[in-house]
Amino acid sequence: MSAFDREASARPAPEAGSGGTYAPLTGSPPPASDLAPPEADAFYAESLHILHDSEIPCLVAGTFAVNCYTGINRATKDLDIFCKAGDFPRILLHFKDQGFEIEIEDERWLAKVRRGRCFFDVIFASATAVITVTDLWFQESHPVELYGVPVQLTPPTELIWSKALLQNRHRYDGADIAHLILRQSERIDWKRLLTHMEQYWEVLLIHVLNFRFIYPSERDKIPRWLHDELLLRARQHADLPVPQTKVCRGRLFSPDDYRVDVMEWGFADVVGPAGPNTVQGKS
Repeated sequence: MSAFDREASARPAPEAGSGGTYAPLTGSPPPASDLAPPEADAFYAESLHILHDSEIPCLVAGTFAVNCYTGINRATKDLDIFCKAGDFPRILLHFKDQGFEIEIEDERWLAKVRRGRCFFDVIFASATAVITVTDLWFQESHPVELYGVPVQLTPPTELIWSKALLQNRHRYDGADIAHLILRQSERIDWKRLLTHMEQYWEVLLIHVLNFRFIYPSERDKIPRWLHDELLLRARQHADLPVPQTKVCRGRLFSPDDYRVDVMEWGFADVVGPAGPNTVQGKS
């Protein structure tokens, strides 16, 4: 039995909807950045009121959620709303009925609701289709008021998962993850996070080591069993033979930054068949 199995089996399962067991969250809307129009706050307030009254399940994410969880009052240019794929058309059509403009930027993961220069994002998956918003995201309760509207924040577990693969030359969310762990480690379901990232455990290890490096005095914020389990996997993985197919998984982090690997250097993309020069020893 691995360290993960021993420790996880010994811990009681977290209650669904157990947000009330935590200290209440307080937060205020983040200030609008220079990129946001002056009427942005009024637009966000109205949009959250409409979402609340619609009773369509949704979660506040992005900078709004990070501000509430960490107390870092960082400016933002937009509002991120997470929902299930089956609910994003309902949100769009509900706002269309209210006189807003709507658009589907990418059928795989992103839509927008607009009024003039203001907008908010409706997100139901990740651009790479690795992450999908499901019922599991709604099983916990992390309530807060924004603009006087009661809303539910994306659980820290899923907020970390949504940010873990954002690593390109223009955006890196590692600092957000470190601050979420520092300020809200007791709200994170570490077993569930590992389950989300089972295929991407090395990325989780990167963030665990990153946190330990940044905050050496706070390393106990991350359970020892998780640290041990990830290091055990790394040791075991080192004893495996080198993969026969040359794959570049960097495109999960940044499709553009790792385009050359696929287009010119003979690596297979994250999805799709390997090309003629992507077998180890034939590139």
